[in-house]
Amino acid sequence: MSITIEPMKFVHVDAVAEIENAVYPTPWSKNAFINEVLDNGFAHYFVALNDKSVVGYAGIWVILDEAHITTLAVCQQEQCKGVGTLLLETLIEAAASMGAQRMTLEVRLSNTIAQELYKKYGFIQRGTRRNYYSDEDALIMWLDQLEPARKQTTGGETLSQEDNDA
Repeated sequence: MSITIEPMKFVHVDAVAEIENAVYPTPWSKNAFINEVLDNGFAHYFVALNDKSVVGYAGIWVILDEAHITTLAVCQQEQCKGVGTLLLETLIEAAASMGAQRMTLEVRLSNTIAQELYKKYGFIQRGTRRNYYSDEDALIMWLDQLEPARKQTTGGETLSQEDNDA
């Protein structure tokens, strides 16, 4: 089984919203994703597909030389199988190709699995946003030297799900 990554399209929004509702206690609305994909010129979103089924998604905003990860999620049955890693690498590569030099994100204090993935790629905790989520604070993490992730971690070869252990 191989996972492919492609830019998110309107046709993917229903599946993305379904995953969003299943994995997050305070999910974004379907309309928020529609706006991001169709109307936000700073936004760049991607989906992870297993065959033709959406199993994960991620997005960034790229503004000048900074990128901000807005969301990254994987459906529950595909978590810890490398899909999140592929999505993160895609975001890093996309941001670097658009001229971003640094990348930031917020992550729930309780989401230690995601924090470990981000640390693996060089993200460092730089602060806390109190009450960022309705029920929890968020860590602010930064990656200061943005370089294409696949070149850093795998020598540039194309990855498939089987190649990842995260």
